[in-house]
Amino acid sequence: MLEYSDKVKHAYALKPLDFGNNANMEERRNEVLNNYKKICKSLGLEEKNVYRPYQMHTSCVKKIDNEMPGIFTKDFQDVDGLITDKKEKILSLSFADCTPLYFYDPVKNVIGNIHSGWQGTYKEIAREAVRRLKEEYGCNPKDLICCIGPYIRKCSFEVDEDVKDMFFEKFRNTGKIDEIIIKSENNFKYYIDTGLINKVILKEEGLDEKNIIDSKACTVCNNNKLYSYRIEKEKSGRNSSLICLI
Repeated sequence: MLEYSDKVKHAYALKPLDFGNNANMEERRNEVLNNYKKICKSLGLEEKNVYRPYQMHTSCVKKIDNEMPGIFTKDFQDVDGLITDKKEKILSLSFADCTPLYFYDPVKNVIGNIHSGWQGTYKEIAREAVRRLKEEYGCNPKDLICCIGPYIRKCSFEVDEDVKDMFFEKFRNTGKIDEIIIKSENNFKYYIDTGLINKVILKEEGLDEKNIIDSKACTVCNNNKLYSYRIEKEKSGRNSSLICLI
């Protein structure tokens, strides 16, 4: 998206900035607001224009029009994706292993910010995002650019039989199931490639492969710079993705 820097600004905040989670937001609100101030200043944006939903690993994608900005406002309860065609509205989400999906349509000048954890990936929030962009703004999927931020990649996303079975049944007909799920060396665990699932979904919805850009960064492998719930558990902070039309 760098070629559209005159139209859209975006960032993925690294450690040590921590943007709080659902459980500790109230007690850490001042720190979180200060961190938003820092990252927004670096982008030349106003932190008062941040929209941050209360994420709950849903497939809900919310259109932002004239709602009031803020963190965990009542208009954005149980929302894991934001889309808008309005300028100066900063769409922000939080992450600690889950997958950030940034969308930009340079023809319609529309953006989206999606939180796709393993549950959101299973619920196909990426598909819902593309469909909402088409419905709300008339976007042509061929015009959409999707940038995939850092997430827990297949090398580190080890799961038990129950989760493996869920994904196998859901995505067995993609033609990629042998790449999506592989057995671990001990044969008692499995590794799942949620990034590949999102890419398959995006291509099924009409995006060109050349417009799907993967950061190729793993939150577990780069835990010195990125928060990882898999490693840090309850002590884990949260990175933040931000995108804004200018």
